[in-house]
Amino acid sequence: MASTSNGTADTLAQLNSARDLALKDASYYLQIVPAVLALVGPPAGLDIRRWGAEFLAEAFASPSLAAERKQELSLTVLDLLKEYLDTPGEDVVVVKSVVQAAASIYPLVFRHIIYNPTNTATWQKMTAIKSSILRRMDSAPPGVRICCIKFVQRVVQTQTPGLIADPRRPEHNEISLALVPRDHPIIPPSNLEAETSGLLDRLLGILQEDISDPLLITATLNSLGSLTRSRASIATKIISTVLNFNPFRLVKPPVTTKMKVVVRSIERTTRALLQNFAKKNQNHALVGRIGQHIEHLHHARVAMFDDNNRKRPAPVEPTDGLDQAKRQRLGAEVTDAPSQAQEVLPPPGSRTYAWLFNRNPQEASANFDVKAITPEIVANIVLPLLIYADKAKFDHAINATQARLLAHRRDLPARTALDAAVTATHKPPADEDEEEYEPDFPPAETTEQILNRLDNAPPDELPPERPPPEVALGPFKFPQPPPLTEAETIDCSKDVVNRVFGVMAELDETPASKAQRPGFNRLAASGYDRDAWVTVITRIATRGAAGLENGIVKAEGEGERSIARYKSFSISNTIRDALYLYVIEDFRRRIDVAISWLNEEWYNDRIMAKHAGDAGPPVKHYDKWVLKVLDGIVPYLDAKDKVLIRFLSEIPGIGVEVLDRVKKLARDPERVSLAVNAIHYLVLVRPPVRELCVDALEDLWRNYDDARGPTAKVLNKWRPHVLQEVPNGIGAQVKSE
Repeated sequence: MASTSNGTADTLAQLNSARDLALKDASYYLQIVPAVLALVGPPAGLDIRRWGAEFLAEAFASPSLAAERKQELSLTVLDLLKEYLDTPGEDVVVVKSVVQAAASIYPLVFRHIIYNPTNTATWQKMTAIKSSILRRMDSAPPGVRICCIKFVQRVVQTQTPGLIADPRRPEHNEISLALVPRDHPIIPPSNLEAETSGLLDRLLGILQEDISDPLLITATLNSLGSLTRSRASIATKIISTVLNFNPFRLVKPPVTTKMKVVVRSIERTTRALLQNFAKKNQNHALVGRIGQHIEHLHHARVAMFDDNNRKRPAPVEPTDGLDQAKRQRLGAEVTDAPSQAQEVLPPPGSRTYAWLFNRNPQEASANFDVKAITPEIVANIVLPLLIYADKAKFDHAINATQARLLAHRRDLPARTALDAAVTATHKPPADEDEEEYEPDFPPAETTEQILNRLDNAPPDELPPERPPPEVALGPFKFPQPPPLTEAETIDCSKDVVNRVFGVMAELDETPASKAQRPGFNRLAASGYDRDAWVTVITRIATRGAAGLENGIVKAEGEGERSIARYKSFSISNTIRDALYLYVIEDFRRRIDVAISWLNEEWYNDRIMAKHAGDAGPPVKHYDKWVLKVLDGIVPYLDAKDKVLIRFLSEIPGIGVEVLDRVKKLARDPERVSLAVNAIHYLVLVRPPVRELCVDALEDLWRNYDDARGPTAKVLNKWRPHVLQEVPNGIGAQVKSE
């Protein structure tokens, strides 16, 4: 037994040396991790297994080791992690470290499977590890369950679509469901989305169910905070669940100090999660509810835990007239208790406001200078005192203060007839004893109130009533507003256009309805949706001022002089400029708007040309704007973009200038295939422009070496004789030299 212990100690010493070496230089992990896998397996001792599991968790969580190296190592440790989890009665410390390592490995294996769809065995191992961890989530010890929560958080984060920073460099993008192709054979996105939704509900269920373990709740809140920062698509669902979570429901009698500390910690974690989300998403729809919930948590904490600190101290003297030795006889009637009316008043010259409002006879409180307290502290103190004050005692203090004030006024000499009247008004009757004074009457009127009442009193003799004079009122009409100037009209028109496109921007964020739309027989702009607004705007731009661009509008009252208003400003051109900017801002999502708009322009040009009279040829807008839209989107197209093919196939007219814009893509070697495929598609589906497109392909074959291979396949069918000629490109020049 002693030799076994010595062997284990020596092995641990060697392993710790290797661990220290890896901590100093992360590149040694590539050599140490494969070497220790055979030493720390399940047949090894408990101490060695603990060391191995902790070392693996530490290695894959190390920020010094590159993600590519971690991905290589992750494929080699899956068998060991699976053996640890499949071993019955495995140590809790070992299981905790294994789950932590699996949480770090899962995104790495997920990315490996995305780009290696034939490696089914690796994904089966990872799936078995995931199933084993999920089975332990509800029944394992608290430490293991906390690690399982972290694992679930990493799975949800990995299997939820994230942002793609650069589509051309997928290895630099964040690992998420957005990288998975829709037709992946091993991890189809539809199955992963369903599994992710279930795991997220399981994670949120910890806050919704009656679970009183503070460690699990705190771990869940911390995991949800990470998800709200990295996955905006599920942040609303998470925050809504947190808003319905009340940490004070964990308080159950008896309330101990430990319970107070636990609940305050959970409340602080909840508040921090909500505040951080509101700070980073200030325009979110739930920001208002978050502020209300944080305020509710604050008041609930104050009401539950700060009650003892906010109670008023016990009175120095009995408030009910009883002696302290007889406090148990509170129901006794006091016949000889001193009343407030029997109070000995100080001389009139020594009475102050402090004497008037002070209810404590002690000299220490009477001499306290309240100016030493700042107004902010007073504002924070007064409200809780008023909330917890006894109403009966508070009313008694008000009545006693009122009695002091009236007694003080009676003692003062009457200087004027008005002061005497005021004093006599509140003087008690002669047949009543002062000891039976009841100060329950309304507050006394001040001098100013009495003077106002006397001023408003009716005179002693009223003059005879006279009927009011009759006044004939004619009809009232508002004056006509002044006419708008040309500058004001232009500004108002621009404001209208901005408001219309503001509505379209809001409708872009609204999810489209899944209801089946009618076909060609539907009415245009029959609903309040994005398509209806596109139809209205494009037709206003194309048909609203049709025929007026070259016309002359005669100003009213100016005789023969006319003003060509549309030369300086045109509402149609303003809308066209706004449509162009609207499309270019996000042309991949709004290419349908550009197609609808250009179809309307083409149709309007044909109608105007058909009905043109002696005024001359009408202004053509289609050719101008289709080229402008192409110039706006072509610089941002990449080799795999299908937007160009859709745009060219759905616009009504294609000319030589349009094809010249497409041919310019061949200047970039990476986008040669895009230009050739777009023109080839037009050759196949648009016979009216087939000859123009074949001419464009022939020009590409002659002048661009990178385009010779793709264009040769098409020209071999349509113009095989061209392939026998010598091209004019750079390659041909080199060959001739």
